Amino acid sequence: MTASPYRGRLAPSPTGLLHLGHARTFWIAYQRAKAVNGTLLFRNDDLDPHRSKKEFIAAMIEDLHWLGLTWTGPIVNQSERMPLYKAALEKLIAQGDAYICTCTRKDLAASSRAPHEEEDDEPIYSGRCRPAAAENGNCRPVDKRRHPERSAQREVEGSPDLSFAGTTIRFRIPTADPVTFEDQNLGPQTFTPQKDFGDFLLWSRDNIPSYQLATVVDDAALQITEVVRGADLLRSTARQILLQRALGLLTPAYFHCELLRDQAGRRLAKRHDALALRTLRSQGLTPAEVLAEFPSL
Repeated sequence: MTASPYRGRLAPSPTGLLHLGHARTFWIAYQRAKAVNGTLLFRNDDLDPHRSKKEFIAAMIEDLHWLGLTWTGPIVNQSERMPLYKAALEKLIAQGDAYICTCTRKDLAASSRAPHEEEDDEPIYSGRCRPAAAENGNCRPVDKRRHPERSAQREVEGSPDLSFAGTTIRFRIPTADPVTFEDQNLGPQTFTPQKDFGDFLLWSRDNIPSYQLATVVDDAALQITEVVRGADLLRSTARQILLQRALGLLTPAYFHCELLRDQAGRRLAKRHDALALRTLRSQGLTPAEVLAEFPSL
């Protein structure tokens, strides 16, 4: 049995300018695909209608081309793939792997446990709305008839089906057993449900799928064989493996890159305009000079 041809992807979010940390991760993804004559796709993670900006999409494409990165085929826009995410959500609901969470932001602030590290941005959910397990081991399915309320201002314009607008839905973690995987860069990884992460978001009341759900669906649909991304998403990988199992999808290989940090030791973020590729370009740096700043693996 021969291995599947390598298929990787770049997946920036158009919510700000790309900085050196993004560039290094994307450069590694490009190099890993190129080394095996594989395919590299470009996925535009533009699901957030409030923060995604057309000017950032144009900037990130131009900046990556300036750096020397190329990819295969047209850009895949997540905002155009809502039916796929909704179908996956409905499958999880039908299986009893999802439940409605009615917690307000105040409830979450009072009851959720903080993440263990600054890199993980989803606090551990307390289980306040988690239904009791049924005899078959699944949770109570979402009954949309009991939640008819809808908020028009929260509906995503152009969405083909708004039946989940105004509803927050979580994934019911089916096991307390540790989730383990072998990272291609950082080695063996183990995360324990309810200790390292809790029941996580699948769908927001703004009618937007979560990063976890959309990423799992897209990686499977695009037949991605290896995901290259930052080490801040290690816990997300454990979450996504559980989702892949629930949806009956294959798990790709993972390669997590160490994060670049500023002089104060903080990980680089889009607030670091001084280290944005656009800023470095305007200062006259060449692509070779920018690449020389990347630490070796």
